Amino acid sequence: MIRFMKYRWVYFLISGLFLVPGIISLFFWGLKLGIDFTGGSLVEVEIESEKMVKEGEVEKLFSEKEVEVGSVQGTGDNGFIIKTKAIDRKLKDKVLFDMEEKYGKVVEVRFETVGPVLGQELIKKTIWGVILAAGFILLYVASQFKDKLFGICAILAMFHDTFILIGGWSILGHFFQVEVDTLFVTAVLTILSFSVHDTVVVYDRIRESQKTGVKGSFEELVDKGVNETLARSLNNSMTIIFMLVALFLMGGASIRWFVLALLIGTISGTYSSTFVAAPLLVSFDKMRKRGRK
Repeated sequence: MIRFMKYRWVYFLISGLFLVPGIISLFFWGLKLGIDFTGGSLVEVEIESEKMVKEGEVEKLFSEKEVEVGSVQGTGDNGFIIKTKAIDRKLKDKVLFDMEEKYGKVVEVRFETVGPVLGQELIKKTIWGVILAAGFILLYVASQFKDKLFGICAILAMFHDTFILIGGWSILGHFFQVEVDTLFVTAVLTILSFSVHDTVVVYDRIRESQKTGVKGSFEELVDKGVNETLARSLNNSMTIIFMLVALFLMGGASIRWFVLALLIGTISGTYSSTFVAAPLLVSFDKMRKRGRK
């Protein structure tokens, strides 16, 4: 049996190497919020022209109409997603008319406008969604394992994955203009459940060893649980990772960042279930026993 818990401080150090840059980025740069949260308009177009149109040229056409452009993202051959401050349909049509005069036929794929009030409401709902999810998971895990320590460690591992993902998005937002939108929120909530799912599997093996009276210290029981579940966890996660990598490489631009968020969260969740949640359980158990003494 491999003694994984013997090196638990190494696992915490590895986590720190990914957590600290993201937290520093959040502190200095924050998150680049999309129009779903700040309010604004999104225009997706396809320009049917043999000439390759550059993103800067598209941005210039909007700027000439005094439209403040947040970002322009290419979606393939002369396809673009333009995010701007809130504009009405009349102003949007004027810009597309100028675009047609310059480049030829322009196909409008979609046009959406979100008001700032709705954006603020979505921020509140997102925060409450994360709080409620964490609260229900804490209560469920604590009640199932008859020990609040299991629930606390599962939640800490869950927030470990959340902060790695959010911190990574802060870095991507600063350097690559990647925005936080409703799809990102969906990815975060999905990763919360995935992270706890694997953690519960490990904890269940530990509980079974305790129930059946397997001899050994608590640390040895945790090592036994990790050894029994690690291969299953890796095999399960790799099937998801392969699918997400293929989707990231071959999927459309509109879901690329959503898929990347799921990919980061899946890798982080797989790691944390074994190398964060279990070591935390051992460390807190040792602290609790020292406190009793």
